Amino acid sequence: MSEKKKSNAGRPPAFRSVEELEKLVDLYFQELEYEDDRGNTLTKPATITGIALRLGFCSRQSFYDYEKKEEFTYTVKRARLRVETSYEDHLFGKSSTGAIFALKNMGWTDKQEIQSTVEVTGRPFISFSDTSKREE
Repeated sequence: MSEKKKSNAGRPPAFRSVEELEKLVDLYFQELEYEDDRGNTLTKPATITGIALRLGFCSRQSFYDYEKKEEFTYTVKRARLRVETSYEDHLFGKSSTGAIFALKNMGWTDKQEIQSTVEVTGRPFISFSDTSKREE
């Protein structure tokens, strides 16, 4: 039997090093800052789609898949966390509906889980009805 060789087919890695990816991630977040007509520095919201496009990916899934490459895991997770932070910052504005929607798509929930413990003391009250006596 012949041994199967691993194919080198497929797209080559988009980034040669972690440092290259980190540099582009930082550049994406810097590019979100801009000045308005009055000279005030403002920041556009960061998005997963935006960062994926800036990094040269053709889809959000490609960006997520890069997280599976061991050497890039930390950098991609940190970039995603920075995007989440951007959405969190918008929760305190006048209209936070979009931020809430985006955070829910990132795994956040708005349900409350309440845990209650009840302690029973004394004799429990148990009632048995005797239907045979009622028929008389």
